Amino acid sequence: MGAASLLNLTLPPPLRPSRAGATGGKCKTGISIVRNSIINVQTETQIANGVPMTGGAYDFRGATTSLSDQLLSSTKKVTLVRHGLSSWNEEDRVQGSSNLSVLTETGVKQAERCRDSLININFDICFSSPISRAKSTAELIWQERDKPLVFLDSLKEAHLFFLEGMTNADAREKYPELYMSWREDPSNFNVDGIYPIRKLWDSAREAWREILFMPGESFLVVTHKSILRALVCTALGLSPERFRSIDINNGGVSVFKFNRKGEAMLQCLNMTAHMYGNHLYHY
Repeated sequence: MGAASLLNLTLPPPLRPSRAGATGGKCKTGISIVRNSIINVQTETQIANGVPMTGGAYDFRGATTSLSDQLLSSTKKVTLVRHGLSSWNEEDRVQGSSNLSVLTETGVKQAERCRDSLININFDICFSSPISRAKSTAELIWQERDKPLVFLDSLKEAHLFFLEGMTNADAREKYPELYMSWREDPSNFNVDGIYPIRKLWDSAREAWREILFMPGESFLVVTHKSILRALVCTALGLSPERFRSIDINNGGVSVFKFNRKGEAMLQCLNMTAHMYGNHLYHY
């Protein structure tokens, strides 16, 4: 439609208040109509979800694909934490699934800061990778709680074959093409036809199913950077090509909310305020 045609459009007259007496003294204005519409939307949302929503989008149904493929027993809130600084983090080594890297003194302090910052959050279960650096972090965070601590193989870090244990500088020098693929094109990085990051996406989906179908409404998950990237991306419907679009610091805290259809809403990503002071989280 051209500009001239737009000028010839006939617009409806503006809404005017009715005269008092014509409607029993009640004034029906455009404002009251809009207000009633808003109230109706909020009521429908509350009925559908059990809680009121705010913001421009009043619900998140259909925002991502379901991670459960069936109704959950309740809505879920999942807090994700990356383990504290490890010896191989400090030495700039490729870690992967190796169990030889352990928490440093700094890593222990970071885990303790995580514990203190989450003290006011109720969790029904803690899930952790069984690999040492994550296991130790989870045990430190969970030591004053009496709820279950569950170790899941699906939360293990990506297996990076013979690169594990090498410094990044040595790996870059000895295997330049392979290392460049790992750093710049991780979804296509492979060793003898095995694609670690694509396999990590499968592990992340399995971990989400195991977590979301457990009884309870609030869970803590302690694991590693790469699997955390996969957990975040799979929850948001992102492919392995987006692997390096997410970054999570040692001790970083992220929070997801799931509706009963198993659809995710990311509420917080990589919160680190507790690393720099006595910060308490409330959510």
